[in-house]
Amino acid sequence: MDNVTPGALPGEPDLKEYNYLALVLGVPLILVIILGNVLVCLSVLTERSLKTATNYFIISLAVADLLLAVLVLPLYVYSEFLGGIWTLSTYICDALMTMDVMLCTASILNLCAISVDRYIAVVVPLKYNRNQFSVRQLALITATWVLSLGVASPVIFGLNQVPDRDPSVCKLEDDRFVVYSSVCSFFVPCPVMLFLYYWMFRGLRRWSGRSHSQAGRAGRQVFSLRLSSALRRAKATTAGSQEKVVYTAPPGLSPTSPSTVSMATPSVTPVMEEHQDGVAVVADSDPMTTQMDSLSDGDPTDRREGGSRRENGLKGSAAKKRGRRQSKTSRVSGRERKAMKVLPVVVGVFLACWTPFFVVHVTKVLCQSCNIGPTLISVVTWLGYVNSAVNPIIYTAFNAEFRNVFHKLLCCQT
Repeated sequence: MDNVTPGALPGEPDLKEYNYLALVLGVPLILVIILGNVLVCLSVLTERSLKTATNYFIISLAVADLLLAVLVLPLYVYSEFLGGIWTLSTYICDALMTMDVMLCTASILNLCAISVDRYIAVVVPLKYNRNQFSVRQLALITATWVLSLGVASPVIFGLNQVPDRDPSVCKLEDDRFVVYSSVCSFFVPCPVMLFLYYWMFRGLRRWSGRSHSQAGRAGRQVFSLRLSSALRRAKATTAGSQEKVVYTAPPGLSPTSPSTVSMATPSVTPVMEEHQDGVAVVADSDPMTTQMDSLSDGDPTDRREGGSRRENGLKGSAAKKRGRRQSKTSRVSGRERKAMKVLPVVVGVFLACWTPFFVVHVTKVLCQSCNIGPTLISVVTWLGYVNSAVNPIIYTAFNAEFRNVFHKLLCCQT
């Protein structure tokens, strides 16, 4: 009774022991989490350019953070304000612990689901639809929340109702459940997530090198087709005379030395000289076709060679299809590279905020001789909750589209 003021009820803390710092830090933190994550959800739902598959996973992550700010943090701040003493019923405590475990698990599993989705986008980009929410992505998000509820459900079903329970303290009473939930919520998903990101970065580097080599091959094929078409036109237009024609290869498609053609007579097939690099080069001298890109297969002179033109058209169509496929691969690789600028930062900050929490709680259970005081537990718990306010800041700092939409929403612009 030494710490109780006159008129205070037994079990209630003295006015001097109220933790006003919890209010100073907790109330602004709740407001920042709510505002930031509401902006994230509104940005994705209202802005057409942000309605991508990855951003729907980000909405799921933002919903978990919002629920944490609405259902968990107010009661936690209230308990911290009272110096860690729980004055409400044990059933409310069990509901609080259930929501806390479930929403923390949902956050890490949402990040893990994002890594799975990104891995699919990098490994099989041609089969990945970035702009359409698919059944696979819906299944991933649903599995995330079902598994999170499954991990936390033992608490609400009476796991905390032990005989010697102290009603003035709200915590997880079963040490085995602390280890079990920590493994399911953190120590298993995190290595999986990091492993997937490692393979993603390797895949991006592989796609980058492959797109460069394919672009070079496509350029050489297009140049070869254009050169053969130009040779046929020159042969048709110079019939009955002897001329020399110069063909200059477009920049980037030609080899290091200019490609030229020599035509002695109309009845003689053009003589192709081959350099050491294996590229055909022919002698020339007349600047009549310096703009090869303007040549088309619909030229009247080309109609005289119907069979050759159809054959060349088939080759050109195949080359165009390959070019479109390669271009799509290159675009997908570029999109995924942009997305990968933000997501590793989100994952890194999450690990920095929640790793101390899980390490401290598991250590306290497994190491009975370790001196882990309530102050350290309070600090690592606050650090974990801060993560829910950091994610919207990361999106704003590293994603120009989110930043522009945030500004539009805050300024009430249309």
